[in-house]
Amino acid sequence: MRAARTSQLDWSYGRMTGFDLETTSTDPHTARIVTGSVVEYGGGRPTLARTWVSDLGGAEIPPDSTRIHGFTTEACRIAGRLASVVVEEITADLAAAVEEGRPLVAMNAVYDLTVLDREARRYGVTPLFDRVSPNVLDPYVLDRHVRKHRRGGRTLADLCRHYVVPLDGAHNSEVDATAACALVRKMGRRYRSLARLSLDQLHREQVAWAREQNTELREYFARTPGKQEWARGVSLEWPLLPFREGVSRR
Repeated sequence: MRAARTSQLDWSYGRMTGFDLETTSTDPHTARIVTGSVVEYGGGRPTLARTWVSDLGGAEIPPDSTRIHGFTTEACRIAGRLASVVVEEITADLAAAVEEGRPLVAMNAVYDLTVLDREARRYGVTPLFDRVSPNVLDPYVLDRHVRKHRRGGRTLADLCRHYVVPLDGAHNSEVDATAACALVRKMGRRYRSLARLSLDQLHREQVAWAREQNTELREYFARTPGKQEWARGVSLEWPLLPFREGVSRR
C-alpha cells in the first residue's frame, strides 16, 4: 500500500537538482563563473550540495560584482580551480541528474544556463544541452504565471519572502540553489494546476509562458518613454539563449 501511494505523488514530492552561479557580470554571453553550486534536494532525503570556485580563466571580477557576491579576483585566483575543469564538472553533474530523471531547478534559469553554455563553448567542453534534454523548473517563470498581477518584486529574495522560504545569505550559490528548489516545491504544492502536469509538460508550458511574459515586457518597454532601448535586450527564448557565431567569447 505504501508503494502504491508513493507512485501517485507528483513531481513536487520527488528529488530535484538545484543549480546556481555567481558570475562576473550580468551579460550571459560574456560572464565568467565565479562560483557554482549543484544541490540535490527533496524526495524525503537529506539535501546534498557541491560547490565550486573558479580561477576565472584569466578574467577579472569588476568591483560591482564583488559587492554582490563577495569574491575578488585575487581570492578566486588563489582558491579557485581551473575554470575549464569547473565548467566540465558542473556540466557533468547536471547531465547526470537529468539522466537520472531529475528536473533542474534554477531561478531565472535562462541566465545561469546560458552562462554555463557559453563557458562550455569557451573551454571546449561539450555543452549541457548537447548532452541531454533537461526538464527545467524556474520559480521566476512559474510565479509570473500563477500570480501575474501580484504586487511586489520577483527577485529570489522577494519570492522567498512571499512564499515563506528561508534565504540565509542571498548571492551564495549554494544558498540560492537550495532556496530555488524550496520555492518550486512550495509552488507545486500550493498551485495544483502546476503539480498535475508531468515534468515534460511543465517544461513545455514554461517555454510558452516565458515567451508570452517577455513579449509583454518587450512591448511595455517599447512604449515607455526612456525605456525603449531596453526592449531590444528582452529575449523571448527560454531556458537557453541560442548561441550565435560571432558573439564575443572574451
